[in-house]
Parts: sequence; structure tokens; C-alpha cells
Amino acid sequence: MADGITTHIDRVPADASLAARQHEAYVDTVADAGWTIGEIPTAEDLPDCAFVEDTVAVFGDLAVLARPGVIERRAEIPATHHAVRSLGLAVARIEDPGTLDGGDILQVGRTVYVGRGGRTNAEGIRQLRRHAATRERVVVPVALHRVLHLKSAVTALPDSTFIAWDASLFDPAPFPTMRLVPEEAGSHVVLLGGATILMAASAPRSAEMFDDLGFDVITVDIGEFEKREGCVTCLSVLVDDRDA
Repeated sequence: MADGITTHIDRVPADASLAARQHEAYVDTVADAGWTIGEIPTAEDLPDCAFVEDTVAVFGDLAVLARPGVIERRAEIPATHHAVRSLGLAVARIEDPGTLDGGDILQVGRTVYVGRGGRTNAEGIRQLRRHAATRERVVVPVALHRVLHLKSAVTALPDSTFIAWDASLFDPAPFPTMRLVPEEAGSHVVLLGGATILMAASAPRSAEMFDDLGFDVITVDIGEFEKREGCVTCLSVLVDDRDA
């Protein structure tokens, strides 16, 4: 945790023991929502490995292994490769000179929005477009400004409404709808199925907004991961064979 990468925020101390407890509670929450949990082994020499979302994107029965924009994170890919192969998924890769972080990928239906910024380059998007097309997905690039990943700035609710805290962090033109939320962490949600969303406890006003809109809101404390630019989406990859 001490060595985790930070890009757009100041580095502050993080409590690894508390982070482990928060991660355990996160996993339990996802399991309680009906998901079967598969965990990638901890790698003590890879300080960002808890942010597993950055290592892969899944399109139905196809897993596209990322090629992280930060060289130090590329050592995380083999463990994710083993995990997705154990699920019986077909595997493709982003190859040099392409770079792509999974946190830059936001899927809504069969549209795949991809952030073009510091971690994902144009060649990575080109390769992803070819892979996604084999599963009838359409890739839409989104320019990023002053933000780590696309999903650091925008995600979507179960009704496909996009949510963001600061629309100046990305180009909003590709998005058909946009609802602004009152807190930065309120722009990060994980869809757990039906009308249920998972979000960080650090955005209580946003949680109240979503509850008032009729969504079923579950909150988790991920404060130690937020100190390393992590958000609630970063800690998992949901693989749903109904999307195949």
C-alpha cells in the first residue's frame, strides 16, 4: 500500500491492515449479492494488484487481457490470465505498442466506451475495437482530461443513465445522457444485478440520491484504496455468462 501508484492526487499514508479488512468486507458484499467469488492470489511485490479491474476486460465469453500503461503493473497480467482461463473464457491480448487499462473501459449494453488518456493509447483502442467486434460490441473512444481512468470519472446506473461528478474531466459528447452527482465517489458504481448498485461509503449524498431514484444501494468503506486513486469499480471484474 505504501508503494501504490498515485498520479492525480497527493500521496498520504495508507493502512495496509485496514485495507485488508476493507477488501474482505467488499468481497463478502459482492458474494452476498449472489456472485461466486474467484480470487487472484495476492502478490506482495505488486502494490497495485488489488485493482484487478485494470488487468482485463470481459465481453461475454471473451477476456481481453490488458497491457497496462504503467510498466510496473504488467507483471499482474499472468495471474489474471490464469484466472480467466480457469473460467473457460476465450482469451485475447493487447499487444505492444498498444497500452490499455481495464479501468478505462465502461460497458453499457453492447457499447464499449474507452477512455483515451494517460494509461490507454490509440493503438490499444484499435486492438480492443477488433477484439470487441468479434463479440458484437461497438467501441466508442472518450478523451480524458486530468483523470486517471474513464471509470474514475463516469459510470452508469442500471437504467443506462451515465453519472459523473465533474464533466470537465472527460469529453461528454459521446454520452447520450448524463446525471451529475454531488460527490466524486458518487460517480463510481458497480452493477450487481437488477436495480442493485454497489458504491463507496464516502459518497452518502449520492447514495441518498440513488435511493430516491428507486435503486437498491449497497455501500462499502474503501477509504484506504481511495488514498491510492482506487474506486469501488477497481476491486473486481464481474463475469456474467448471460452477457455472452
